[in-house]
Parts: sequence; structure tokens; C-alpha cells
Amino acid sequence: MLNKKSLRDLEFKGKNVLVRCDFNVPMDDEGNITDDTRIISSLPTINYLIEQGAKVILMSHLGRPKGQPNKKYSLEPVAKRLSELLNKEVLFLQDDEVVSNTVKKRVEAMEDGDVALLENTRFRKEEEKNEENFSKELASLGDLYVNDAFGTSHRAHASNVGVSTYLPSAVGFLVEKEISIMGKALEEPERPFIAILGGAKVSDKIGVIENLMNIVDTIIVGGGMAFTFLKAQGYEIGKSLLEEDKIGLAKELIEKTKEKNVKLILPVDVVVAKEFKNDTEFNTVSIDNIPSDMMGLDIGEETIKAFSEEIKKGKTIVWNGPMGVFEMENFAKGTIAIAQAMAESEGTTIVGGGDSASAVERSGYSHKMTHISTGGGASLELLEGKALPGIVAISEKQCTTIYNAQFTSIALLE
Repeated sequence: MLNKKSLRDLEFKGKNVLVRCDFNVPMDDEGNITDDTRIISSLPTINYLIEQGAKVILMSHLGRPKGQPNKKYSLEPVAKRLSELLNKEVLFLQDDEVVSNTVKKRVEAMEDGDVALLENTRFRKEEEKNEENFSKELASLGDLYVNDAFGTSHRAHASNVGVSTYLPSAVGFLVEKEISIMGKALEEPERPFIAILGGAKVSDKIGVIENLMNIVDTIIVGGGMAFTFLKAQGYEIGKSLLEEDKIGLAKELIEKTKEKNVKLILPVDVVVAKEFKNDTEFNTVSIDNIPSDMMGLDIGEETIKAFSEEIKKGKTIVWNGPMGVFEMENFAKGTIAIAQAMAESEGTTIVGGGDSASAVERSGYSHKMTHISTGGGASLELLEGKALPGIVAISEKQCTTIYNAQFTSIALLE
């Protein structure tokens, strides 16, 4: 159990409860929501507060309006979708100032069990700067504050860190689940503990690798970042993605894994093509034979086999980053195979948000995973061992026995 207050630790009847959600959902050019997963993820907390007789005031950002009102980034479509999902009207408090006298009067008129949604918090430039004046304005609407936006908890903004300075606070069910599962995996993992890392760049995952090599048994590396490691081992990689300035670092990381007795598994074959597009010709070659005029865009069959066999041995498996250019059908096979191997595993399987989460959803194996994180950046920072400001700011429970987690933002109770 978390050492941060949860919904069960506060009384909500008749209280104005300000809830930070993550409604940063994708939309098409007509303003239609194309994936409502994040909205659905917020429902357990919202429904609980309604049942407890709270007046629920929701807030979120959407996109990057750069501190200016912009109709393109209005949360009005989210309010409509929420109304459908909750089967009750969600009052949309449209106001370019986000908090104004008009908004305050509408909040004052709310009754127990009502739900309202503020306009995009990033319409105010003070939001991302975590400025005191905006934090106080937001806090003036509530008696209590709940953080249920794991995806933005790695940012110190007015609507999560700032507002918690002025109100008693707790984490919502989504955040509680996120950091409980990730916390247990990092602090008390069942072994073997396997980390699968992919994505484009080594530089994006330096902190993750350095932290994980202290706690995992095996690190599997795929995706574009694998080519910097292969280059560091002396392989010719053709036109594959390479961070030239990170070759030395890759060598150091390889040596550190040996020193710490951590198994490091790299691709043994790759799918190569001459052009970065789906309909180009492609074939599979061993890492000894990557043509000088071709680039690696996915892991090959032998690598898939080796990675999958290792994954199936794991009791705790954490995955962050695709194995190839999974957005292109011809180069998605490796990523889908990793998702399948995790789905077939009997261990605890955690997908660290972002592209990995998208890939798992597309592969059809999402229901087979123990946990899919809703926050790519936040889950990455947890894996790096960093504190999450949005979690640190939440009120703590009274307790006596606390175990320090790998990431200093969270304490886990026995």
C-alpha cells in the first residue's frame, strides 16, 4: 500500500473535490476523439467520488496551446464523451481564463454528485510554470484535491503540484494502481526480472539502463537504439540509426552489465531496407552482414526467437520501447512478437506507456498484460529512479514502517 493518502483516506460527502485527470486524448481534424482510453481510465475515481456525494470538479490539459486560449485544444469534446460514459451530464465550464468569477459561481451552484470540467489548464501560461497565482485560483474551487493523472505526474505544474500546496490531497485509483504495480516491480520483483528496452535512441534510455542494471537480471535491447550498441561492439550497421556521440557510452554500459553480472541480449539478425517507408523492398540479414546501403528497421526471426525464449523465463517483465518501426506494417513483426511473448508469459508483465502501450493495443494482446501504464514519460522517470513531483506533493499517511523504494518519490508500506 502507498504511503500517500488515497481516496479511502478522505471524506468527500458535500465537499468540492478538485481532480487532476489526464484527458490529453488524440483527436482528428474535426475535433472527434479517436482514442478515449485515458478518459475511460479516469472513470473509477470519478464514479467513486459521485457515489460518495462529492461535487466533482475535473481539470486537465490537452495538447500544446502554449499558454494561450485556442479552440482547437478545448476540452469540450471530452466533456461530451464523459457525459456519455458516466450517463449523466458533465457541466463544461468553458472559460478562456479557466478560473473566473463566472466559473466560481457555477461551481458554487453545484449539488452533491454533480460533475464539472474546467477548460484546458494550459490556456494559462502560468500552468506549466507552476505559478502561485494560478495554483491559488484553482485551489479556490475545491475543499480537497485528488491527483489521478499519472501521465503528468513527472511535471511540476500548477494543476498538480501547485494546487496541492493549498488543499488536503490524495491519489486517485489510477495513480494508486500505477505506482503500486511499478513500485512492487522495482522494489520487490519476482525473479528472473527482465527489462526490454527499445525505441529510437540510446540517449532517451541512459538513465533507465543505468538504474535498471542495479536491479534486473536481464536487459534485452531492440529498436533503433540497438544499432549504437552493435556499433560499439564493432559491427558495421550500414545506414541504420546511429548516435555517433553515444558509442563510447554504449561500450561503458556493456562493460557495466558484465561487472554487475546482468545478461545483456542484443539482436543477432535484423530486417533491412534501402528506404524508410513501408512499401520498400526488405529482407533479413545477420548482424555480420548488414549492407552498407541499407538500414535496419526491425529485429529478425532469430532475434525474435531468442528474445521470446528469454521473456518466457521471466517472473517480472518490464517493457519500454518498440523493437522496430512498428507504425509500418512490414516492420512491426518484431514488436508484435514481443507483445505475444509477454502475453504468453506466466510472470508479471508491465508495459511502460508511450509507443509500447500503443503497440500492445494494436497487437491485440493488451488484455493479457498485468499492467499497461497510462504515462510514457512518467513511467520512464520511475524506471530511471527519479522522483515524480506530482506524487511527492500528495499528503502522506501517518505510518511507522516505511521501506524506501528505488525511486525516491514513493514509499511502500508493508
